[in-house]
Amino acid sequence: MTRTIVDIHILQTVPPSNLNRDDTGTPKSATYGGVRRSRVSSQAWKRATRKAFTELLDSTELGVRTKKVVEVLADRVLGLDPSLSRVAAQSLAAETILAATGSRVAVPTRKSKQDVEDPAAESTYLMFLSDRQFDALARMTVEGGKGGDVKALKEFFKDKENKARAKQAARTEHSVDIALFGRMVADSTDLNVDAAAQVAHALSVHAVEVESDYYTAVDDKNTDAETGAGMIGTIDFNSATLYRYAALDVNRLQENLGAGHDEARPVEPTRRAVTAFLEGFITSLPTGKINTFGNQTLPAAVIVKLRSRRPVSYVAAFEEPVAVSRDGGFLKESCARLADFVPDLERSFGLTDGPEGWVLRVGKDTDALSVLGKSVSLNELLAEVGDAVAARLAPESSESSGASDGAGVAAEPGA
Repeated sequence: MTRTIVDIHILQTVPPSNLNRDDTGTPKSATYGGVRRSRVSSQAWKRATRKAFTELLDSTELGVRTKKVVEVLADRVLGLDPSLSRVAAQSLAAETILAATGSRVAVPTRKSKQDVEDPAAESTYLMFLSDRQFDALARMTVEGGKGGDVKALKEFFKDKENKARAKQAARTEHSVDIALFGRMVADSTDLNVDAAAQVAHALSVHAVEVESDYYTAVDDKNTDAETGAGMIGTIDFNSATLYRYAALDVNRLQENLGAGHDEARPVEPTRRAVTAFLEGFITSLPTGKINTFGNQTLPAAVIVKLRSRRPVSYVAAFEEPVAVSRDGGFLKESCARLADFVPDLERSFGLTDGPEGWVLRVGKDTDALSVLGKSVSLNELLAEVGDAVAARLAPESSESSGASDGAGVAAEPGA
């Protein structure tokens, strides 16, 4: 069975920064190849990618992940029936959320005694629903809760057909981000969505040490007689050349996007989702301490491979940490490592009959990577990968493409 897997490999240099910190404020790290490496968690880069989607996709193609599902749904209900009070809309929304997801909601305690109104009920965990799912549930809420009658809505959902419709509304019309990163509904596992994307923790290709910045802040109102700082502190940071990797199961993505609401499963929505993920993952950056360090870099090199069997990471090329070059820097040697490692890996495992490959690179230090694929700009990369995916998923080949058989992963809480 032919499958379509998009592998994305990135080398990105990051100057002094603290992209993703632990509970002590120190940049996250991991041991690999016997040495300590800089690490940026997959959750941090998935969130950065999701945030990039707001500029790459229409809001109707995206979802909302929040505990405040009652508040969000109530706003949609009020948009359909402005005659309702906000309290009535929230009561109706809570009943619909229960019917559709099996999740009960509760009013949280007030955060401040000065709060004039009680807060809306919230779920006990983050729930991920698409824009279209909220709209469908809002229409059912207005249909069943005529005039704000909660009892009427409860009776409406006692009807098995209506409750099934509510469940169906929550399990279809998935947004791009839900289709990519998955969804877990603790109270109703049949609403779970297996993620189409896998994102690895970014690791430095070399050993890294954490440094500290000791800083002071001076009170603007100090007189000449008042010396010393008004505030002192330290911020931990490091700098690194990172290897980043993600894999996208295009067949599962198509299944997630098309399930239940589009029997033809047209190629264009999947193509758009693939190119949005590709651009979002390549160009995004976690924003930890970004105002302090201004570490606004883009990748030095991107390698994209289109595979037919399973994802393949190249992280083993850096199991032995890269040593700093004679003139300084890690990028040139990292590219040379990949240029040697990738052809050997693909020959050894019989991957040389494909895959299609593209290389986006910047600067002479990345010259060695030109053997790994067609050299392209970002716009060319997005267009050509999109075309290649569309060709594989064309309607005439849909029967052979089928659903995936295991490359997708369950959603993670930080996605």
